[in-house]
Amino acid sequence: MDRNILNQYKKPEEKLLLSKVIDKIEFCKIRNQIQETHFLDLAQQQLVTKFLRLQKQNHYSLFGGFEGAERAMFLFYPEKLETLVKEEKLTFNEWIKVIRITLPSDMQGQYEHRNYLGALMKLGIKREMIGDILVDGQGADILVHVDSLKFLLTNLPNLTRFQKANIEEITLAEIKKVEIKKEEFTITISSMRLDNIVAELAKCSRNKAIELLEQERVLINYEPIIKPTKEIKVNDRITIRGKGRFFIKEMIGNTKKGKILIKIEK
Repeated sequence: MDRNILNQYKKPEEKLLLSKVIDKIEFCKIRNQIQETHFLDLAQQQLVTKFLRLQKQNHYSLFGGFEGAERAMFLFYPEKLETLVKEEKLTFNEWIKVIRITLPSDMQGQYEHRNYLGALMKLGIKREMIGDILVDGQGADILVHVDSLKFLLTNLPNLTRFQKANIEEITLAEIKKVEIKKEEFTITISSMRLDNIVAELAKCSRNKAIELLEQERVLINYEPIIKPTKEIKVNDRITIRGKGRFFIKEMIGNTKKGKILIKIEK
């Protein structure tokens, strides 16, 4: 694969990620072995998927451990395994593991996603080694890369917050289904410009919205966008880091003053 293609990407972190992807693909072809990435977020998945399409690479799968997972890893496989993939016999069980933390009854309901993620970061685990963290009242199911499994099973019980918790490995099939909470509301905007919509969704001024864009904290359909004048459409998905994820569900109409009413799903 021609690495000169990387010169088209300006951001160092994008070049680094795609360079690692090229390494995986080449290793897969030379050694005739499956290669996996670490967990990637939605923006990274979008970047890699587009890159693979441009390079006409077809022998890969993307999965996060369960349907609908936000963080996922790519598996690159030799052409000889294509039949297994089509028959859905090639699974991610070897690479994605699950740790279940069950809190004692007197602590249940006290911890949120950030508490579990903070605990993992405290142990020095890189974010790329952690997939989705599914939290319910009893505890959490944490998807991890296989290389971090033993370390976490050994060290999580040593953290004060989990000393009384039951910590065990479970299978992907045993993952709890956690219902995603959604709410609908309407906003009123003067135009479909991105900065207008971000200001309403983040409940801030347009100047602050532009700052969020410049800081690359806003993603449209999982791609970072910094252009304030970008026109947003129905069915677009807007992620504002630290504020939430929003779906442009419907354009309801206009007010008497000509402003636009939009239905949002958060």
